[in-house]
Amino acid sequence: MTVYFIGAGPGAADLITVRGQRRIAESAVCLYAGSLVPAELLDLCPENAVKVNTARMSLPDIVERIIAADRDGHNVARVHSGDPSIYSAVAEQVRRLEQAGVDYEIVPGVPAFAAAAAALGRELTVPGVGQTVILSRIAVDATAMPPGEELRHLAQTRTTLVLHLAVGHIDRVVSELLPSYGPDCPVAVVAFASRPDEKIVRGTLGTIAEAVHAQEIRRTAVIIVGRVLAAEGFPDSYLYSVARTRTTH
Repeated sequence: MTVYFIGAGPGAADLITVRGQRRIAESAVCLYAGSLVPAELLDLCPENAVKVNTARMSLPDIVERIIAADRDGHNVARVHSGDPSIYSAVAEQVRRLEQAGVDYEIVPGVPAFAAAAAALGRELTVPGVGQTVILSRIAVDATAMPPGEELRHLAQTRTTLVLHLAVGHIDRVVSELLPSYGPDCPVAVVAFASRPDEKIVRGTLGTIAEAVHAQEIRRTAVIIVGRVLAAEGFPDSYLYSVARTRTTH
C-alpha cells in the first residue's frame, strides 16, 4: 500500500492535477487539511472512504492514523493545500514514515504564489528586470528562521520576493524591506488566490500596509515584492530573439 502526499492546489477545486485526482480516487482513507482543501475534492474519494479532517490534530496523531491505515492494507491520500514542496510539513511526516517503513509518493500541486502571479497577470521573471525569485516567510509565532534567512538579509538581494504566512504582520514586513527596496517598489498582496473570494491589493512599499489594513486582509495571502510587477519596455527573451532565430536556421 502507498501513502500519497497530494498537493490540492491554491484553492480552486479544478487546479488539482489529474494525477492528484486519481490518487484520491484510489485511496480508502483520506486525511485532508481542513478548510484549506476544497470540499469538492472529497467527492473524489471512493464510496465509504474514511475522511479525516486534520485541522485540529497533532503531527503524531496524524502520522499514527496514516501508519494504521497503511498496516490495514489501505492506500492513504494525505491532501495538503498548495504544493507539498513548500510550507506543508511533509518533511516531518515523511521522516516518520521512513522510520516506520511505510512507502509514500509525493504528488505536486499548483503553489499559492503561482496562482497569485496568475491573478495579477504577471510573470515573476522578466528579461532585464528580474530573473530571481525568493520564496520565504517571517518568523512570528512560528519556527525561527535559520541564520542569514531573516527578512532584512533577504531584502539586500533586491530580487523578486514572495512571502507566505506574513500578511498579518505587514507593517513589520514593510519596515524591514524599505531600506533595501525603497518606498516606490511595487508590491501586490493576493488573498485566497483562485478562490471565489479572491482579493487583490496593489501598491508600493510606501502604501501597501495601509491598503492591506483597509481591506482587512489578515491571513491566507501571498505578498509579492519586486520591480517585475510594473515592468514595461523590457527586451524579449533571448529564446524568441531575432538573433537566436537567425543562428538556428
